[in-house]
Amino acid sequence: MKIDKIINNNIVSAIEADGKEVVIMGRGLGFGMKPGKEIPEGKIEKVFRLDSQNSTDKFKELLANLPLEHIQASTEIINYAKSVLNRRLNQSIYITLTDHINFAIERFKEKMMFTNPLLNEIKTFYKEEYLIGEYAVALIERRIGITLPVDEAGFIALHIVNAEYNTAMRDTIDITTLIQNVVKIVKEYFSMDLDETSLNYQRFVTHLRFLAQRIIGGEMLNSDNPEFNQLISQMYPEEYACSLKLKDYIQVTYHHDVTEEETAYLAVHIKRIRM
Repeated sequence: MKIDKIINNNIVSAIEADGKEVVIMGRGLGFGMKPGKEIPEGKIEKVFRLDSQNSTDKFKELLANLPLEHIQASTEIINYAKSVLNRRLNQSIYITLTDHINFAIERFKEKMMFTNPLLNEIKTFYKEEYLIGEYAVALIERRIGITLPVDEAGFIALHIVNAEYNTAMRDTIDITTLIQNVVKIVKEYFSMDLDETSLNYQRFVTHLRFLAQRIIGGEMLNSDNPEFNQLISQMYPEEYACSLKLKDYIQVTYHHDVTEEETAYLAVHIKRIRM
C-alpha cells in the first residue's frame, strides 16, 4: 500500500484496492515519509478499517494528537475484548474507547478522577465486560505506568457494551438504570434477596437487557398468543402480579406500553429466580 496522507509520525492513511481509506499505525511509520511512498510492511502494527468515511475522518482527527502508547493500549484492549466475547464489536469502539482512555489518563495526571455511580450494577449486569475493564486497567498500568481507579474498569465496560449492542452511551446508562430499578422492584415486592450468581438470575438480567433496549428504542414485542398469557397468569399468579407492577412502572417512567406477552415473559423469569 502507498501513503495517502501523513497524520503524524506514527499514523498514516492509505487507499486500498476497493477505494476505501484505511488508517495505519506503526512506530515512526510517518517520519520522513511523503504521500505516494510505499508503506514498509515491517513497520505496520495495525490497520484500522472503519465502517464509513465519516468514522475514518473522525478517527484520523482523534489520533492526530494522541500519544502512540495510548492508541496501542486501546487497540490491545479491543482485540482482547473481541477474543473473549467472540462477537463483533461496532467499529466506533476504536474512536470512543481510544478517546476515553486518553482522557482518563490525562484526568489522572491532573488528579481529576470521576466516580462511577453505576459501578455495582455494571459488575452485576455486565460481568464479562467488567472483567475486560479490569484487564484494561491492569494493561494500562503495565504499559503506561498509570494506576487508574476501579471506577474506570466500569466506564470501559460500558464502552464495550455500547459496541456489542450498537447503542449510544446515554442509552446504555438508561438501560442499566432501568434494569437496576426493575430488579429492585422485584426484590421489594417479594421481600427477598436474589442469588446474583445463579443462572436464572443471569437469564433474567439478559431478558431485561433486551427488553430495556426495546423500551429505549421505542420498539415493542408483538402480542399474538393470548392463550400463553392467560396460562402464565393462572400458573404463576404472584409472579404475574409482580410483572403487572413492573408494567406500570415502565409505563409511568418511560411512557412505553408493555404488551401482555412481554408481561407474561417477565412473570416466567420472575418465577425462575424465585425458585
